[in-house]
Amino acid sequence: MSFVFLIFVPLLAALFIPLLFKKFGRIHTGWFVLVVPVILFTYYVSLLPTTISGGNLVSEFQWIPSLDIAFVAYIDGLSLLFTLLITGIGALVVLYSIFYLDKHREQLHNFYVYLLMFMTAMLGIVQSDHLITLYLFWELTSISSFLLIGYWYTRDRSRFGALKSMMITVFGGLMMLGGFVLLSIMGDTYSIRELIPQAAELVTHDFFIWALVLVLLGAFTKSAQFPFYIWLPDAMEAPTPVSAYLHSATMVKAGLYLVARLTPVFAISGTWMWLVAGVGLFTMFWGSFFALKQKDLKGILAFSTVSQLGLIMSLLGASAAGYHVDNIAETTFKYAGFAAIFHLINHAVFKGSLFMIAGIVDHETGTRDIRKLGGLMSLMPISFTVAMIGAFSMAGLPPFGGFLSKEMFLTAMLSLTEFDLFSMDVWGILFPVVAWLGSVFTFIYSFYFVFHTFAGEHKPEQLPKPAHEAPIGMLISPVFLSLLVVVIFFIPNLVGDWLVKPAVLAMQPFLYTSPDEINIHVEAWHGPTPELFMTLGIVAIGFLMFWTLRKWQKSYDLFPDTLTLNALYDSVMFMSDTGANRFSRLYMTGFIRSYLVYMFSFVIFIVLGTLFLTDAFAIDFTNLAPVGFYEVVILIALVGSTLTILFSKSRLTGIIALGAVGYSVALFFVIFRAPDLALTQLVIETISVALFLLAFYHLPQISRKEERMRFRFGNALVAIGVGVTVTLVALSSLSQKALPSISEFYKETVYKEAGGGNIVNVILVDYRGFDTLFEIAVLGIAGIGIITMIKLRLTKKEDQHENK
Repeated sequence: MSFVFLIFVPLLAALFIPLLFKKFGRIHTGWFVLVVPVILFTYYVSLLPTTISGGNLVSEFQWIPSLDIAFVAYIDGLSLLFTLLITGIGALVVLYSIFYLDKHREQLHNFYVYLLMFMTAMLGIVQSDHLITLYLFWELTSISSFLLIGYWYTRDRSRFGALKSMMITVFGGLMMLGGFVLLSIMGDTYSIRELIPQAAELVTHDFFIWALVLVLLGAFTKSAQFPFYIWLPDAMEAPTPVSAYLHSATMVKAGLYLVARLTPVFAISGTWMWLVAGVGLFTMFWGSFFALKQKDLKGILAFSTVSQLGLIMSLLGASAAGYHVDNIAETTFKYAGFAAIFHLINHAVFKGSLFMIAGIVDHETGTRDIRKLGGLMSLMPISFTVAMIGAFSMAGLPPFGGFLSKEMFLTAMLSLTEFDLFSMDVWGILFPVVAWLGSVFTFIYSFYFVFHTFAGEHKPEQLPKPAHEAPIGMLISPVFLSLLVVVIFFIPNLVGDWLVKPAVLAMQPFLYTSPDEINIHVEAWHGPTPELFMTLGIVAIGFLMFWTLRKWQKSYDLFPDTLTLNALYDSVMFMSDTGANRFSRLYMTGFIRSYLVYMFSFVIFIVLGTLFLTDAFAIDFTNLAPVGFYEVVILIALVGSTLTILFSKSRLTGIIALGAVGYSVALFFVIFRAPDLALTQLVIETISVALFLLAFYHLPQISRKEERMRFRFGNALVAIGVGVTVTLVALSSLSQKALPSISEFYKETVYKEAGGGNIVNVILVDYRGFDTLFEIAVLGIAGIGIITMIKLRLTKKEDQHENK
């Protein structure tokens, strides 16, 4: 089976959603949508034996063969892991949304179309081997996430959050595209598989660092790394199913996937290791520190997501150390790559359940404000249990899966102090220190989320509606995810053998040749190790700081909102808007004369500058054809008609003179043996004159009063400049030919290549097909606009008539 087409199954299914929504309104549309991720997940699970043994699968569909662009689906351990997260958690999110979104009040057909579009985009990202198609899907995630985040488009905050996320992620995507282009120039290929073996040669190229930085800009913006994380908290305005899907398992993981996938290409550079590990670790601390400032449940989870993404990113950076040490099997650096993938799985599971619980609390109490919540433990016992399991896993406590990957994270950070390259022997001590501090705040915000919501005093008077447990249907997905959190703790090596090791093999192909060589055995107890004492310190200090949280939480008020990255973003956007308005008002005068001056001045400057800087000006009259009597007569008629238009005092005379100009040009085409052009010109001129005559009554009168126009030196200078420019270009192009005429190419190919006999028609339809298509599109859009304006005008008149 050509499984490349499975990427587009969600998008194809989305085409039928509006029909199902309309035809089967009594059935929640989510039940139809649920079938798609379930079937895809089942199929992709069947591919696990291939990746467990170290194999891979490739399926290809040619898209633009002439440019060597194809949809190449490449499934190995890394891409299959992300594919299973996208489809598996996607199925749970759809199930959750069925009970979360009201089928009577919500525009479900829009929601599920956007969701399925996003699912296709994510599958395309993680399975694409071709960099250009990867970029195509990358930007599709930005567009579809914009629609999902702004789903409740009547809310100002939803529109603002959607626009903010798209602005930042699209900027990163454009930078990433530049990096991809540089990679293709260096490696002469767009295939990631073909770039990896060239890593040793690529690192010596002058473009290497530029490509590295540009690619990381794309990854950092999508995965909400510092300082680009600011879009993620505002994206919490999306419906909770969107947050649970996009911000736990999919969209924010795209940047992590890109870093993991391109690690074999860039890891040989110390710049890569420092940027990925350094930015990731600082993001981890920054997100965990400011999570405690938030008062909204999803706001806390947003900053915790930023923190956890930074943790995984730092591990991916630390894994690059494995490319620079000998005997990898006997060093602790091997844990970094394994820990990154393992914690990525853990985070997707526990964060998905926590987002769903936040949605349940909001759905059943009417608020997410943590200051109004409390005492829900007895009223919502199942939700409390799920929240406690997810939060304790996020805090890194046993017996939950997050504890195991957090211990490996500490091991990896400690190992960097032993690394003696890239100045790590001097600055490496900062990594375990910052990691420990970030873990302390992670412990605090995890407890803050759970106990300030479910413990303490119940405040029913502050809740918009009485609190109660969610219906069983809404609890199925978070309960299932919380069970996975516990199961992963007790069978970590099964997860490691099936999912983690094949992904590590794909991420570190120079270090291992099969998953069996990755001899990492995950255990909860390693004896009295430095990591254990660090964990005990995290728990002790974290619990003490949580106990005294109310006393020092007010210190966050010392950070003024005007000195934040959000304020900087808002200022830049405001200045861009107001600055653009002020600048446009300078030249948008409303007079066509002014616009013509701008355009003609630009043409004069560019054309004359190019003409003289390239020494392209020349005059040669030796090959001129003789000028006949008829050409002179037609030229005189043409000039005379033009002057008549300028000085005519009668509308009818002007129309006739305008027609004479067109017919004179048509006669030139006849003399120069271009009958097709002559016929076209005659038809156009006839129609134009007829239209002018039809609208003759409505044409403005030509003033018979003599008006003396003030001489404008600038306009005269521009007019003379245009005349001189056109003359010089005409003389120069006539006197020399830098390139052979393209007309010969048309003559040779118009019949045998394009299959047409009329050269003009073939040029318009085939050689300039896109140009013609866009012209038709412009006319179509203009026509739609005119019809809309006419209808609005008629509607307005009808309303005025009814009011009377």
